[in-house]
Amino acid sequence: MTNAEVDTLVRLGDTDQTVADRESDIRGRQVVDKNNKHLGKIDALLIDEKEQKIRFLEVASGGFLGLGQAKSFIPVDAITKITDDEVHINQTAEHVAAAPAYDPALADQVAFYTNTYGYYGMMPFWGMNYIYPNFADRDSRRD
Repeated sequence: MTNAEVDTLVRLGDTDQTVADRESDIRGRQVVDKNNKHLGKIDALLIDEKEQKIRFLEVASGGFLGLGQAKSFIPVDAITKITDDEVHINQTAEHVAAAPAYDPALADQVAFYTNTYGYYGMMPFWGMNYIYPNFADRDSRRD
């Protein structure tokens, strides 16, 4: 994959797109790590403009009134369970805190994708045999 083949990530809220079903919009929900520790709230969903799919959760933690918040970017592939109030992931809080930082001004988006997916031990979305996560199967409200 080359830079010419990858579009920049954009926040869903910065586009004219919406989530098809308001019930499935996970923005504002708490993110919980695999040890049941709360990491913060989903501040935004980052989509790739080319395929119009959500690739990362932007999770805000700490700070006061938006000041001093730390932002973490977690691949949607890390989601293990979704409830009405929480999104559970298969990572620890410490691992997420040390993840590569996302900068929308990066010249090399492919390097960010590669480094981040590799850091989380996941196959990148452009990899052969990649299957986009089926969130409906992970939603405990439907169990």
